[in-house]
Amino acid sequence: MTREEKAQMIEDLTQVLNNTNTVYLTDISGLNASSTSNLRRACFKRDVQIRVVKNTLLRKAMERIEDKEYDELYGSLKGNTAIMISEKENAPAKVIAEFRKKSEKPILKGAWIDTAVYVGDDKLEALSNLKSKEELVADVIALLQSPIKTVLSQLQSGGQTISGLVKTLSERSE
Repeated sequence: MTREEKAQMIEDLTQVLNNTNTVYLTDISGLNASSTSNLRRACFKRDVQIRVVKNTLLRKAMERIEDKEYDELYGSLKGNTAIMISEKENAPAKVIAEFRKKSEKPILKGAWIDTAVYVGDDKLEALSNLKSKEELVADVIALLQSPIKTVLSQLQSGGQTISGLVKTLSERSE
């Protein structure tokens, strides 16, 4: 790889890292061609980009970004590395967990999600259980709506009870 190609690759990786808040570092070495193809298909279905990168070029790209701290992930940049990038925070973890039912790879080296750093394969379950921003907003809205719906239904049923009482009393007095 020439210097110009390396510089271009670093620039591309820098742009990718700048435009996302979810980066997973994985080890997919040892997967045969069909398994790699199946992994790429699974990533595509979940809107996850996967890309095999050179560790030194990825580290240089990470160092160029000033507003994001990737320091804790530098130790994970050993051996073969593939980055997985997604808009949904838990999508890559779910792809890895689902794929690991059939194979022992990919192995999670580390993840960077909105300034939180997760290092090690043991964090995979926690990452796959993370809720996305949309899911959290939906949960908050559901929690806020629940008491309001209860009050409204009680007021509506109370109104029907009162009107029933008034009707009964008016019929009684006749």
